[in-house]
Amino acid sequence: MVKKSLIALGILTGSLIIGFFAYLFIIMAGDYVIDEKDLVMDSATILVNEKGEKITKIYDENREIVSIEDIPDHVEEAFVAVEDSRFYKHNGIDVKAISRAIYKDILAGSKVEGGSTITQQLAKNVFLSHEKSWLRKTKEAVIAINLERRYTKDKILEMYLNQIYFGHGAYGIQLAAKTYFNKDVRELTVAEGAMLAGLPKAPSYYSPIKHPDAAKERRDLVLTLMEKQNYLSPTETVRAQGQTIAVNFHQEELNPAYSTYIDMVIREAREKYHISREELRQGGYKIVVPMDPAAQNSVYKNFQEGKYFIGTGKEKPEGAMVLMDSETGGLLAVQGGRNYVTEGLNRVVVNRQPGSTFKPLAVYGPALESDNYKPYSMLRDEELSYNGYEPKNYNGRYEESVSMVEAITHSVNSSAVWLLNEIGISYSKEYLDNLGMPIEDKGLGIALGGIDHGVSPLQMLKGYRSFLHEGKTVEPFVISKIYDHKGELIGKAKREEKKVWTKQNAWYMTRMLQEVVKNGTGSDGPENMEIAGKTGTTNYPDVGKGNKDTWFVGYTPQVVGAVWIGYDKTTKESYLNSGSAQPTLLFKQVINQMPSQQGLSFKKPSGVKDLEPPIELIEINDLSAEFGMGDYGMPSIKLNWTSSKDKRLQYKIFAVNEGEKTHLDTVKGKGEYIASGKHLFTLPDFYVVPYNSLTKEEGRPSNTVSISFFPGFGDDDDNKNEKRGKGKKKEKKKKKDE
Repeated sequence: MVKKSLIALGILTGSLIIGFFAYLFIIMAGDYVIDEKDLVMDSATILVNEKGEKITKIYDENREIVSIEDIPDHVEEAFVAVEDSRFYKHNGIDVKAISRAIYKDILAGSKVEGGSTITQQLAKNVFLSHEKSWLRKTKEAVIAINLERRYTKDKILEMYLNQIYFGHGAYGIQLAAKTYFNKDVRELTVAEGAMLAGLPKAPSYYSPIKHPDAAKERRDLVLTLMEKQNYLSPTETVRAQGQTIAVNFHQEELNPAYSTYIDMVIREAREKYHISREELRQGGYKIVVPMDPAAQNSVYKNFQEGKYFIGTGKEKPEGAMVLMDSETGGLLAVQGGRNYVTEGLNRVVVNRQPGSTFKPLAVYGPALESDNYKPYSMLRDEELSYNGYEPKNYNGRYEESVSMVEAITHSVNSSAVWLLNEIGISYSKEYLDNLGMPIEDKGLGIALGGIDHGVSPLQMLKGYRSFLHEGKTVEPFVISKIYDHKGELIGKAKREEKKVWTKQNAWYMTRMLQEVVKNGTGSDGPENMEIAGKTGTTNYPDVGKGNKDTWFVGYTPQVVGAVWIGYDKTTKESYLNSGSAQPTLLFKQVINQMPSQQGLSFKKPSGVKDLEPPIELIEINDLSAEFGMGDYGMPSIKLNWTSSKDKRLQYKIFAVNEGEKTHLDTVKGKGEYIASGKHLFTLPDFYVVPYNSLTKEEGRPSNTVSISFFPGFGDDDDNKNEKRGKGKKKEKKKKKDE
């Protein structure tokens, strides 16, 4: 034993001599061993809403860096007491501690004691691996000494307390305080600070969550050391040790509902602000996002409901949904798939064939802008062939002609294709370019959304927003503002609108799309506010009654949204056997769950005409004629019929004499007409035709009536006698009286 001690003493003496010369080398080599960039610690990027309320974080290491000034003295003292009692006396390495460690290591024949200072621990954690070797120890000493030369003790302690790992995903003293006690580091008590100081040695073993007894024992040891080093009085120590471990555990977990949104934030930071994914996850930025957490959680929850995703495959169909603040363009909620995984396939930005949701953008909007068509313009609704392209109506019915309002409301395919053929494909594509949807297709299938490369839900969202805000588009975004780790603003979203439609035509489109939701293909399910929108379906031709894509794109007065449902790859085994009702119901369910949307209604912009409700043509079967008195008491013929309750309906009055038809007049909103007395000399037949001034349509002619001075004179048969009206009825009454 004595021999070993002499050998150890000799080695120690030699080590000290070598150490003296090594110290000179360390001083000179300092600039070569310390890269200050390595001292920049990973710090979590925080996402907050417009009110500054934290939503979530993006990080590799969950850390919030704090200044030494924000750390209470008793917390600093706890760490110094247990980790490096001579911290304020040494210059990076503690010769006494190292000598003691070397002596024990030699006696044991292996590495058994550390003896590292706080500065050395910082050097090891930042610059070196955690292996136990003499070479690593030498490097550690070199770096520690030079850290002490460059930085103050307070700065070194600050870096150390912000850098160390405390278990349960918490890096740094601030996150440790929030994780274990749900409070800011400035609020930590003596006992709480001591417990945290005991964790870095073995975070898992001394965890108060997993091993509360071991955690208390370790905490009490730290308190004892604080008393021995005169940081606490005996009374303070006893009282602190008498406290139980009162943990208020608050581990931050990433909400899976936010995964798509976070990925889009990372993507936008890279594309707009040139901040890499790695930098964003490590750089401690603060990002203000327009997310509505309630809406985002609602979308995520409803995407887990199988009732909206109906298909034939072993797995249920996929989907995508995006909601946008119509005023700013900020995205309120995004969901890139039913089981979206971080950095996975974000279907919000994947192109799909949009089906009939494309009609308002590619056909009806441009047609209104041409000034040749109005909402009640009549469009052809017939089975037609366009050089072999023969579009079909989904219900197999054709009305010969329908108004634009009807064509949109009931998604009439034949009319949309006919109208695109009339206005021209190149003309339509100019508007699609302005909407941010450039396409290469050249066929009339564009009218029905049959485009080769498709468009994404995000593009459709942008397009439909133009109908809500006076014909203007705005760029969607997920980053409102972004601040660096110093709190300096380095970028913000720019609200740049682009004019596509006139204000009048945008309002017309909104009103027509409201009809889709009220009375047309988008009427499935209840809504608690006014909604305008359009459904869409693309067929899968390889299977009868099978579909590839189903859509609903629409908006309330404040929120624009798009929903797509389908398989990533449609096959004969995996296709949709459901229609656009599912995305429509999903959209309404989410919107109905948003408190901000309840009871909203669209308000007509100033300076535009409102879209009149449709005028229904009626059939007239009770036209009658009788003698009457006209102007100045002159004899005349009075025509009567039952008019429509809609006072806008007009009635064209015709007289027929010897086969020649004459338009006498047109009356509006009433069921009577006084024909001039001159007709008493010719006694023509009369009939009335209803006329819709909105669509320029004429209804069916009414029954024909006439009148004569001599009942029965000139009548050819009984049917003609009936058409003579009240004159004939009077004769019958006279005969009955006789």
